[in-house]
Amino acid sequence: MYRNKKLLEIARGQSCVECGVNDGTIVAAHSNTGKGMGIKASDATIMFLCHSCHFEYDQGKMMSKGERLDFQFRNNAKTLRFLLEEGYLNVCSKSRR
Repeated sequence: MYRNKKLLEIARGQSCVECGVNDGTIVAAHSNTGKGMGIKASDATIMFLCHSCHFEYDQGKMMSKGERLDFQFRNNAKTLRFLLEEGYLNVCSKSRR
């Protein structure tokens, strides 16, 4: 399971990728797929979400299972794009074996 504390800390001070709010509650929310009881999903699947959007994704009653999956993929992609475009991540060539 991929873990990266520095990656998670980048969320602090950013805007929510779902609603755009920057209210100081933004966290690196983990996806709800690929996890188990007491085990978070990989840090590679994070989404920068405010408290309200994170709550609705995790525990809210407004989204169907399919809508939650769409929410997850859409916002993980937005977060990854932000991280790449802002220079927090860079891609390196990996030698083939």
